Amino acid sequence: MLEVYGEVSCRGYAYAYANRRRHTLELVQKVSKPGATILDVAAAQGNFSLALAELGYNVTWNDLREELVDYVKLKHEQGTIHFATGNIFALDLPQFDLVLITEVIEHVAHPDQFLRRVAELTKPGGYVVMTTPNGEYFRNRLPKFSECTDPSMFDSIQFGPDAEDHIFLLHLDEVHLLAQKAGLSIIETRLFTNSLTNGHIKLEPLLKLLPRTGVNALEMFSGLLPLAIQRRIHTSMASLLARTT
Repeated sequence: MLEVYGEVSCRGYAYAYANRRRHTLELVQKVSKPGATILDVAAAQGNFSLALAELGYNVTWNDLREELVDYVKLKHEQGTIHFATGNIFALDLPQFDLVLITEVIEHVAHPDQFLRRVAELTKPGGYVVMTTPNGEYFRNRLPKFSECTDPSMFDSIQFGPDAEDHIFLLHLDEVHLLAQKAGLSIIETRLFTNSLTNGHIKLEPLLKLLPRTGVNALEMFSGLLPLAIQRRIHTSMASLLARTT
C-alpha cells in the first residue's frame, strides 16, 4: 500500500510486515554469507528479492505472475537478480544455497509436497527460511493440514495471492513433522507479532497513540513469555530449516 498509494492505512499490518521482514533477513544472514545463491519463491513484488540482492546475495526471483517481472525490474537498483516465472513444481531449476518461502505454504493444498519440492531445490547442507501465519493463534479458525483427509479438494483454489485464499494454517508440531518428512531439520523457530502489534481485537486505534518504541517494547516482551502463551498470542512464525539428506 505504501508503494502504490503512498500511505499505509493499517498500522497493524505495517508493524507485522516490519517484524516479518526483520526476522526473515536475520535468519538468512545467520546462515548465508553474501554471494550465496537464494531462490525467493512466490516473491510477488520482490521486496525480499531486492533487499537480499542489495545485501550482496545472488537472488533468483520466482512467481506465477509474469506481469510482475517488469515491476520488480523497475524497482531494482543494485545487486544481482535473475527471474524464473512459473510454478516451481514444473520449472527446471538448479539447487540453491538457500530457498526463501515467505507467506507461501498456507496458500497450497499440499504443503507436504510443496516442502519436499523446496527441499529438492536446496543444496545438501543448504537452508530454507519459511514464514507463515501461526495456526495456533487464538483467532485462527482454519483447519490443520494433518486433520484433512483429502487435501485435493482444495486444488482449484490454491496459489491465491490474497489473504482470504489461505487454506491451512500450520501448527508448530506440523512444521516439525512436515520438515522431517521433507528431509529437513529445524534449526530455529520464532513466534512473533502479538495481537496489539497487529492491531487485532479492536486495538488498531491504540497503535495511532502509542509511539513505535512502545509497540516494539511490548512486542519484545511478548517474545519472552512461556512458549505455551506465545503459541496463542502470536500471529506469525518464522522457521530456519536445514537440508539433512
